[in-house]
Amino acid sequence: MKKFIYSMLFFFLIGNSLAQQTPADLQTTAISIEGATAHIGNGKVIENSLIMFNNGKITFVGSAMQKIARQGNIINAKGKHIYPGFIAANASLGLAEIDAVKASRDFDEVGIYNPHIRSIIAYNAESKVIESMRPNGVLMAQITPRGGTISGTSSITQLDAWNWEDAAIKVDGGIHMNWPGSFTRGRWWLGEDPALKPDKNYTKNIIKIKNYLTNAKNYLAGKKEKTHLPYQATSGLFDGSQKLYIHASGQKEITDAIIVSKDLEIKHIVIVHGDGAEYVSELLVKHNIPVILDRPHRNPDSEDNAYDYTYTIAKTLLDKGILVGLGMEGQMERMNTRNLPFYAGTFSAHGLKKEEALSLITLNNAKILGIDAFVGSLEIGKDATLFISDGDALDMRSNIISKAFIQGRDISLETHQTKLWKRYSKKFSSK
Repeated sequence: MKKFIYSMLFFFLIGNSLAQQTPADLQTTAISIEGATAHIGNGKVIENSLIMFNNGKITFVGSAMQKIARQGNIINAKGKHIYPGFIAANASLGLAEIDAVKASRDFDEVGIYNPHIRSIIAYNAESKVIESMRPNGVLMAQITPRGGTISGTSSITQLDAWNWEDAAIKVDGGIHMNWPGSFTRGRWWLGEDPALKPDKNYTKNIIKIKNYLTNAKNYLAGKKEKTHLPYQATSGLFDGSQKLYIHASGQKEITDAIIVSKDLEIKHIVIVHGDGAEYVSELLVKHNIPVILDRPHRNPDSEDNAYDYTYTIAKTLLDKGILVGLGMEGQMERMNTRNLPFYAGTFSAHGLKKEEALSLITLNNAKILGIDAFVGSLEIGKDATLFISDGDALDMRSNIISKAFIQGRDISLETHQTKLWKRYSKKFSSK
């Protein structure tokens, strides 16, 4: 019995040492940050700024030269930079912990049409991957399911919470659809020709999607004598309370996706991925359809694209009047989400102005996700979700964060990675 008790105590202590940082308490004292260069998120910059917030909300944004009483605790941030919290769109944070361990992966549901599947239910607020986002300024994320033709609904979370209920700041805001491609490659491992060729089933696949959504629309307009959860879950697409995020690339695919959606009177559409969107920019602008781009550190999908296509696409679309945000889907996406600001920085090195690149992961993403009324920029009345960096937050060399706040709460920036960094920096500095 003693051995059993000691064993339980051992595992309890080990579990506590490996657990995520305890979420911060509610803000009880006003805070004034003065002297920093404030990057508002909407393209504006205030040198020698004064930012004040209380009860989780921003109460003042302006110059530190103004004669106004500072509130509460004063933080001297002279020579530093202050930013709104970064927002990761189209991410699957919290839905998997270790890719090689199947039991820890919960981002893909069985089935083809799953509009009723809610990703937020599977969200693990205590994920050690999530806590590693905060030291880079990534403080919010769109938690997005994967798989199937209709994957399910995404929700928006802040990244310092006890559970998914505490984390959620917008629940089930959109349904995600994976649009079929008009071209396909043969399975080389089965001896098929790997060359790109037209997919003979493309039209059939589109008809299936259109029939499914038509049936759902007819069901919603009918008596609903029998409960059909998937059909019921699509109601927000037709009444405008939810957005349809269509994951599509290619001129033909994007065009077809928009035409089908408009035929079905789906009110709010967002194109995700968006390679080739520049060829249908007039259609996107006409229907006020934004685009969430993939991260730029990848090869172009088409051999006809320029070698730097993925680095310049953000500027190309913004110049055409399209609202552009930055998403994280792709290889090792959950771990790589912490690099979100540096992907935005890459766009700034290929044509975008620094503040335009910043907007991709702040106000632009907030507008696309429908949360710009309370986050995405440093403005009076919005949530005090922000951070202080020693330098340029879009540059991995100078993005060194000293303070971060989510809804005014002074959050911990300690993670298992920072602990290892401190441990081994002492080891090597002692020699």
